Amino acid sequence: MAHETLACAFTGHRAAKLPWGYREDDPACLELKQRLQDAVFALYGEGCRRFYCGMANGCDMYFCEAVMELRAQRPDVTIEAVIPWEGQASRWGDNLRRRYDRLVSECDYQTLVQTHYSPDCMMRRNHYMVDHADVLLAVYNGKSGGTRSTMLYAMRRGLQIIELPVD
Repeated sequence: MAHETLACAFTGHRAAKLPWGYREDDPACLELKQRLQDAVFALYGEGCRRFYCGMANGCDMYFCEAVMELRAQRPDVTIEAVIPWEGQASRWGDNLRRRYDRLVSECDYQTLVQTHYSPDCMMRRNHYMVDHADVLLAVYNGKSGGTRSTMLYAMRRGLQIIELPVD
C-alpha cells in the first residue's frame, strides 16, 4: 500500500439491539469486542490511521475503546468523535453517560453535527463519517435500521466494507 493515510468509519448496533443487551460480560459480547479489536489492528496494518466513531451506546463504544487501545500502542492513530447532536447522551443512565463523556474527552477530535435533535441527525452523522472514510467497519445483524442504511450509503460511495456479523 502507498504512503496514503486511510480512514475508517464505524457503524454498529446500539446495546438494545444486541442479543446480550447491556451485559458486556456476556461471552458473546466479549467475543465481539475481541473481533472488533482484531479488525481495528488489521486496518492499521492496511494503512488506516484515522478512525471515526458516532459515539452511540453499544457497538460504537466498543469500537472507540478498541481504537484507543490501538492508539496507546501506535501514537500516529487518531479518533474523531462524531456527535449527531449535543444531547446525544442526555437521557442515558449515569454510568453510561460518564463512559460516554470520558470517551469523547479522550478522542483526538470532536465534531458536533448539529446542536439540536432532528429526525435526520443520526443519518447526517453517519453520512459525515462515510464521506470522510475509505473503509467502513460494520457490526451488523442483518436487519433494517441505521446500520444497514449506513452500509448501503457506503456501498453507493464505493467504500470497502468489512462486516462483523452478530446474531
